[in-house]
Amino acid sequence: MIWLVAFLSCIGLICAEAPFNHNVHNQRVIGGYDAPPNKWKWQVSLQLDSYNDGSYYHICGGSIIDPFNIVTAAHCILSMNPSEYRVVVGEYNLYEYDGSEQFKRVEKIIVHPGWTGDLANGNDIAMMRLAEPVYDNGYVAIAELPYPDQMLPHDFTCYITGWGLINGFGSVPDILQEAPINVVEHSVCSQHNWWGSIALKTMVCAGGDGVISGCQGDSGGPLNCFIDGAWRVHGVVSYGPAGMCNQVNKPTVFTRVSSFLDWIYSVSLLHILDFAKGWRKRIMFTP
Repeated sequence: MIWLVAFLSCIGLICAEAPFNHNVHNQRVIGGYDAPPNKWKWQVSLQLDSYNDGSYYHICGGSIIDPFNIVTAAHCILSMNPSEYRVVVGEYNLYEYDGSEQFKRVEKIIVHPGWTGDLANGNDIAMMRLAEPVYDNGYVAIAELPYPDQMLPHDFTCYITGWGLINGFGSVPDILQEAPINVVEHSVCSQHNWWGSIALKTMVCAGGDGVISGCQGDSGGPLNCFIDGAWRVHGVVSYGPAGMCNQVNKPTVFTRVSSFLDWIYSVSLLHILDFAKGWRKRIMFTP
């Protein structure tokens, strides 16, 4: 759900788009409002320099899951060249430098092996490995994650956050937006007059009231839910209806994080092992 125009071939779904429109307007998450500063510390802005001229544009959200790794949506990966991206953590106002931001280069992109490019098949999740770690400057935090296979009850209230559109037209807002959004359990979301068979159990549906929803620009960002004594990232924004994003019975659909914990942890662990191996080599060969 990126903020530019040029839908891929998935009728009725919001898909990744090519970055051609650089106009800026003051829009936001549908039904949302300005988030308080320094609240959603794990939220990141994924930005792309598609013309290799040093000009970066917000395309998606993401979440910090450890100092080196960001989780986002697989459909946000418009290029497998890490040098075209940067990740901004501690971001609040996209168009002002507040001193809270950290700008991080991407070293490696890891897309889930089950991702086929078709949102209806699920597995819409990817990780971006940073070239240098995020450090604690008081404005960032590592996201808490759910328990394996944990599912949220119907009508449970979570928050969607991001710099997404107010509708299918326009551009990203200045300030990070938040909106309360209620979970729609799988048995409802998979009904034929909702999302039907393309709502999988590895997804979380939320919204569908015709008022609050995610939209282009929110993709890859978190579904934040306060449960078990902590805010936890239970979802990664994946898809919603094309055109007007806040349609009745067409909730925003998220990749269910609890279904992918083994993969997330395995990718993180491989990085730790690679980092330790490289550090050991430097020690061994330092004169």
